[in-house]
Amino acid sequence: MIQSSLLKSLVSPAGTGLHVAVIMDGSGRWAERRGWPRAAGHRAGERAVRSLVEAAVEAGIGTLTLFAFSGANWRRPPAEASRLMEIFRDFFENYAAQCHSRGVRVSVIGRRGRLPGALLSAIERAEQATADCTRLHLRLAIDYSARDALIDAAARLAASSDRSPQGFAQALAEAIHEAAPAPDVDLLIRTGGEQRLSDCLLWEGAFAEIIFSDCLWPDFGKAELAAALAEFHRRERRFGGASEAIAG
Repeated sequence: MIQSSLLKSLVSPAGTGLHVAVIMDGSGRWAERRGWPRAAGHRAGERAVRSLVEAAVEAGIGTLTLFAFSGANWRRPPAEASRLMEIFRDFFENYAAQCHSRGVRVSVIGRRGRLPGALLSAIERAEQATADCTRLHLRLAIDYSARDALIDAAARLAASSDRSPQGFAQALAEAIHEAAPAPDVDLLIRTGGEQRLSDCLLWEGAFAEIIFSDCLWPDFGKAELAAALAEFHRRERRFGGASEAIAG
C-alpha cells in the first residue's frame, strides 16, 4: 500500500503542479481475460479513475488529463459506445460532489455536439459545481481528437490578429471548450501495453516524458502512479538543449 507521504515525496517542491496525462487503455481486455463482458471492464475502469484522482491529489499533481473516449472510438460497436456514455454520465452525476469536497475542478475537453443530451447536462452541472476548486484540475477527454482540435484552432487563428504560440494555444483551448490553455503536459502515461499516442494531446504534449505501462487500466492505481512519478523524476528534461554534462 503506497502511503500518502511517499506519494507526496515523489512530487518535489520544484515539480509541484505537474500536468500528468493518462491514455486509459486496456479496460475491455481486462474484462475479457476474466471471461466478463467488456462493459464490466469499463465499470472497473471508472473505479480506477476515482482511485487515481485521490492519488493525484495526495501527490500534489496540479492537472490530471484522462483520455477517456477518442473521436475514433465511435467506430466501436454502438452498444459499447452507448454503454460508455452511460458510465460517463453516472460518473459526473455521482462523483462531482466528492470532487468538490476534495478541491478538484472537473472539466471535459473535446467535441460536445455528438454527446447524448443527458451526458452533456451532467458534464455542465459537474463543471459548474466544481468551478471554484483549485487543488487539482481533472480534465476528461471525451470525443476528443488532437488532430481535429488542431485543425479547429488553425481556423480560429486565421481569423485572429494574434499569430503567436500563445495565441494558438488560446485558440486550441477554445476549440476544446476551455477558457484558457492548460499547462503543457509534463508526463504522459499509456496503460495497456500499447506504445502509441493515439491522437492524444499532440500540441500540449510536445515535450512530455512518456511512460508506456503494461498494466491494464483497471489495475492502475496508487502504486503504479508512484512508480511512474519516480521514473519521471529520474529523467533529465532538456527541452531540446544539451545535458549539463555535455554543456559543461
